[in-house]
Parts: sequence; C-alpha cells; structure tokens
Amino acid sequence: MTDARLRRGRASLALSFCAQGIAFALLVTRIPAIQDQYGISDGLLPAFLAGVPILAGVGSVTTEHLVKRVAPSVALRWVQPLVLLALLGVAAGDRMWQAAVSLAAFGLAVGGLDACMNMLGISLQRAYGRSIILGFHAAFSLGGIVGASLAWVGAHWDLSLLVSYLPVVLVLLPLCLAGSRWYVDGEAAAVAPETGTESDVAGGKPVAFRLLLPLCLVMAFAYIGDSTVSNWSAKYLQDVLGSSEQLSTVPYNVYMVTTLLGRAAGDHGVRRFGAVAVVRAGAVLASAGFAVVAVAPGPWVGMLGFTMLGFGLCVIVPQTYAAAGRLFPHASDAAIARLNVFNYVGYLFGSPLVGGIGGAWSYRGAMLIPMVLVLLTLVYARSFGAEGARYGGGHERPRTVDVG
Repeated sequence: MTDARLRRGRASLALSFCAQGIAFALLVTRIPAIQDQYGISDGLLPAFLAGVPILAGVGSVTTEHLVKRVAPSVALRWVQPLVLLALLGVAAGDRMWQAAVSLAAFGLAVGGLDACMNMLGISLQRAYGRSIILGFHAAFSLGGIVGASLAWVGAHWDLSLLVSYLPVVLVLLPLCLAGSRWYVDGEAAAVAPETGTESDVAGGKPVAFRLLLPLCLVMAFAYIGDSTVSNWSAKYLQDVLGSSEQLSTVPYNVYMVTTLLGRAAGDHGVRRFGAVAVVRAGAVLASAGFAVVAVAPGPWVGMLGFTMLGFGLCVIVPQTYAAAGRLFPHASDAAIARLNVFNYVGYLFGSPLVGGIGGAWSYRGAMLIPMVLVLLTLVYARSFGAEGARYGGGHERPRTVDVG
C-alpha cells in the first residue's frame, strides 16, 4: 500500500469514529427528551435502554459472519448511514412502537458499526507497523464531546429532537459516504520471520474463546467502569457529595475531555513503553480514581477522582481490540467482532450493578465494585504482551511502511 492511500484510509476512518461519537452522544444525552416525546414510563424506560446494547451485541455477532462475504470497508460504508438514519428515526416518531423500532435499528446497526470500525483500525495499525488505534478512539471521544455539546444546545433552547438531530444527520451522512471511498482493508498478518511472534500465537487457527476470554473480561470490566461514570457521576456528586445541580454536570464533561487527551497521547506511550505497561498504568490509575470517588469528602475531590478515571480507563478498550488482533492475526475480524460483544455486556450490567448496590447499601460502597473489577485487569495484563515484541518498549519494528 502507498503512503498516500494509508493516510487517506486513516483520515476517513477517524472521521467515521468521530461521527459515531457524535451520534451516540446525541442519543444518550437526550434520553429524558426521548422519554417525554414518546410518553415512555419510568418503569418501561429501562427495558428500552437495555434493548439497545443487547441488539448491538447481536449486530456485532452478525457482522462477524457478514465480513466473511464482504470486506469490512463495504460493511462499514453502509452500516454507518443506517446508524444515522436510525437516530433520525428516533427523533421523528411520536408513537411508542416507532421508538422501539428506531432504537432496535440503532442498536443492531451500532453493533456492526463498532465492530467494522475496529476491524479496519486494527488492520491499519498492522499496515503502519506501530500503535495508532488509540488515535481513532480519541476521534470517538472528540465526537462525544461535540455531540454532548450539541445536545446541550438543543436542551437549552428547548428544541425538538427532530430539529436537533436533522442538521447533524444532513451534515454527517454525506461526509461519511464521501469518506468511505478511502477506507482501507488490511490483509491477513504476515509472519515475522525474525521472531515468529504471530504464527506462534495463533497460527491461522480459528478463534478459540478460551484464548480470547481474558480480553473479553477486560473489555467488560472497562465498560462497567465507563457506564458507572456516564450513568452515576452526576447523581453521585449531587446526592452523596452535596454539590449543586449545575456542578453535578461537570464530572462527565471532565471525564470525556480527559479521555480525549489520554487517547491522543496514548499511542506514543504504547510505542515507548509497550501495551502491557500502558494497560497496567491505566488500570491502576482508574482503580485509584474510583477509590478517591468513594472516599471523597466533597465534590471537588470527587471530580479529581473522575478526572483520574478518564485518564486511566481511556487506554484499556483500544488496546484490548489491538491485543485481539495480534492474538489471532489470521482471524482478527472474527476475534474483534466477538470481543466487541463484551463492550455491550459491560455497558448493560454496569449501571444496574452500581445502582442496585447503591440503593441496597450505599453509593460510596457501590463505587468499590468497578474499582475492584478494573483492578482485575492487572491479572490479565500479559494478554497484551505481544505488543512488546512489535511496537513497545522502545523497540519499534515497522512491518510495512512508516507514514505520518
């Protein structure tokens, strides 16, 4: 592949990640408005919200089989518009069945989208011969900040969902379709004759779940932590630490910004120190952040803990995808699609887990659960170890080309 083609592929995929961040943030930050528009009761709302990650998992599994017949770039080219159109469908309806259909379509499509984007990201990383996957996830974080800001504008000016979503979709849809012309599909990893690293790990055999399981657990733990921040940070700051309602909205914004900053710098850390060291540091920092939140005497110390969480958790998920791609270099698409399911497992169980413990015992005690789970990542850190032989510890060995 030429340097120019790889650069275009990298830029177009970063746009895809960013667009997905915008779309996802617009959905999750306007849930109260969606509930009001469709008259969804408080008792029924959890069923609607749980359906999205469940169907996303189905979409991810379906994508594993789809990419056996068409290239991931082709699947991504068509599934991203489906996500945007489903988002518009959520905004356009007024009956409960319409909300159910649109959210179901969003869930199925977003599962395929997440899987395809990470398949292409890992194949591009292989072509570059160095860590670049964190940069794509930084684009997703940037999109999340943009989407949350647009949602705030819509809520502040009391705009309808359709008025809020339609301009965004009209801009993103043609941009993503145009950018899809430059997606780059990677090839199966070649064996490195100097080290034999990849052939020794998986040797072209089908994906074995027992080998993938440690990474699946790490993915679930990370998303339990992430969903705790997104769903409970505002309530925790206000109800437990006594902040004002306005101040309680700050932790999630701080978390998103620190996630962006951490991912923007994370690839350099992986190239310099290796994935094992970066993942271990992230797990320790995130667990320490949960500990600070749990014992915080007031809101400002609590915000310090959420800041630590952003810097710690942000590196784990992208490196988990990268590790799956290295573990099964000749079946990386299938490995990533299966691993991606545990993204939604963590998201599905994280919020109810913390909420249930918080309601039955205390929210301070509930923060210790994700703290322990994220800390368990240290047990599985060796699953990221192939990084050291290829990109980390200051011994970078580009496999194909070295482009910007």
